[in-house]
Amino acid sequence: MSTCGQKNLEGLDFELELPLGVLRKNALLGYPIVCFQGQGQYTKSIKTVEDDIQTGIKRVNELTGIKESDTGLAAPALWDLAADKQTLQNEQPLQVARCTKIINADSDDPKYIINVKQFAKFVVDLADSVAPTDIEEEAILYVFSVDRNKYQIHIPLPPKIDPTVTMMQVEEKPDVTYSDVGGCKEQIEKLREVVETPLLHPEKFVNLGIEPPKGVLLFGPPGTGKTLCARAVANRTDACFIRVIGSELVQKYVGEGARMVRELFEMARSKKACLIFFDEIDAIGGARFDDGAGGDNEVQRTMLELINQLDGFDPRGNIKVLMATNRPDTLDPALMRPGRLDRKVEFGLPDLDGRTHIFKIHARSMSVERDIRFELLARLCPNSTGAEIRSVCTEAGMFAIRARRKVATEKDFLEAVNKVIKSYAKFSATPRYMTKPLHFLIYILLCVYKCKKFQNFYIGGKICPRN
Repeated sequence: MSTCGQKNLEGLDFELELPLGVLRKNALLGYPIVCFQGQGQYTKSIKTVEDDIQTGIKRVNELTGIKESDTGLAAPALWDLAADKQTLQNEQPLQVARCTKIINADSDDPKYIINVKQFAKFVVDLADSVAPTDIEEEAILYVFSVDRNKYQIHIPLPPKIDPTVTMMQVEEKPDVTYSDVGGCKEQIEKLREVVETPLLHPEKFVNLGIEPPKGVLLFGPPGTGKTLCARAVANRTDACFIRVIGSELVQKYVGEGARMVRELFEMARSKKACLIFFDEIDAIGGARFDDGAGGDNEVQRTMLELINQLDGFDPRGNIKVLMATNRPDTLDPALMRPGRLDRKVEFGLPDLDGRTHIFKIHARSMSVERDIRFELLARLCPNSTGAEIRSVCTEAGMFAIRARRKVATEKDFLEAVNKVIKSYAKFSATPRYMTKPLHFLIYILLCVYKCKKFQNFYIGGKICPRN
């Protein structure tokens, strides 16, 4: 850095290099001084002291024989193998056992029946470091032998769960709220009654003496917001959220799918409250039939285990289950009965108000003009799903990018409607979603009749179908 000059301040003996910096007032002695940006007047002194400290530390380590090691082990000269071997010999070996039954669980001195595999069963007590609340029936634990015929429970072990099942748990709460879901007002209210109210206000059901519903089936066409509503419910509650894709439970080997379902509900029961969302449940929940080849037997076993966990001999606990599918007609009747799935919520195509709301939801995060007529755009998208409306907003942004503009205009949205709704109609899931030319023309005429500002509306011969 170049030096602009050197100044001797009154009463100060040191010299300051004047950089091309900013002159600011320093509280030191009340004098205006010029300071380096990123380097003060005591920088060299502090650096010297830090170097002296590091040199002193190295000198002390050399005198005491301390050396840094990448493995974290001490020097071989400091090893005491004989003492370590003696310590290992004096320690009591731990054995793995399973608690099969708890005797007098409510008393002050409960007893526990444990089963040491391939050896024997014992009635044992707890060690001083273990609390009675840490032990449950069928729990796996470490026991150690006080003498040859007496054991004590030393360490309770966590349940053994497949890592694949553990990865299904969603650690971070989804960022989707109810305000981000449009066109599903009635469906959201039904979901909140079944899922949110029992978790947040369980006393209401206790006072009435009824059991809250524990299962909900979400069904409807693709892209209508089923998964989005499940994410919004998970955001609202503090319960553990587990998301399972139906095809993940279809395994290669016999019994693997049923085992994963058991471990999934075992992990859910270990939580205070849990919400399990099965997406595309028709992958394993189809109606049972015999095709003669036995190819679907494993899938049916997985579904039978799921049915047993939903409403079988053992209580489900504070677990809420959401299932989503596009084909409710293919599901097994045993899976659909009340007690397993108490509510069936249909997600249909949004109406005019719903489509307008969806347009506003996606446009509020975009840079758009103020006077865009979203109701008009919604009228031009009849029989459209929320996913298609989102695609319209994305394409409108792409048109603005191609035109090198920072703001999307109404014309961009109109061209996006022409591209997505008309051009992509042949890729719809079913013929029901395809827009007929006559219906499309009727919507155009209604727009002309009802919209006062239609003189600014540009059709350009692209909105109407080719026929």
